[in-house]
Amino acid sequence: MHALAQGGVTAVRVELLAKSLGVTKGSFYWQFSDRQALLDAMLDSWETTYVDEVIQQVESVGGDGRTRLRDLYALAETVAPEILPLDLAIREWARQDPAVMKRLIQVDNRRMDYMRLLFADFSHDASEAEERSLLAFCIWVGQPLIAAEHAGRSRGDVVRAALELILR
Repeated sequence: MHALAQGGVTAVRVELLAKSLGVTKGSFYWQFSDRQALLDAMLDSWETTYVDEVIQQVESVGGDGRTRLRDLYALAETVAPEILPLDLAIREWARQDPAVMKRLIQVDNRRMDYMRLLFADFSHDASEAEERSLLAFCIWVGQPLIAAEHAGRSRGDVVRAALELILR
């Protein structure tokens, strides 16, 4: 996952990975039938870790929709250094590979469905819940791509304030 996040899908090569892990190529093929099996397992792990487990963790704490959205973003902020480079690498990979794009669409739909559910808890207009969900998701996906400074405020402070604005 680190290789994918740091160098994109082209950095995920059996020989390089085996060497960096100090194992033989044969031991790699003991775990995975081929490189594609590794790539598929990486996408499975990404979805499980950053969708299923995140939703499960937020739901285990409970609360109303606003509380769970705040918890979701607080959790996202703690894993941001780890997940954002990986998410961006997967999005770039998806631009080149239709099968990965299909998987990314499924994952993004699951993420949006969860946010719709949370926003619907306090926004009784389905259109408004959809719009708020999109804004919240755009903040998550888009803010790492923006290099602008925030007049002496940290990016984290501005992201949290933007989320509070959407939660009104």
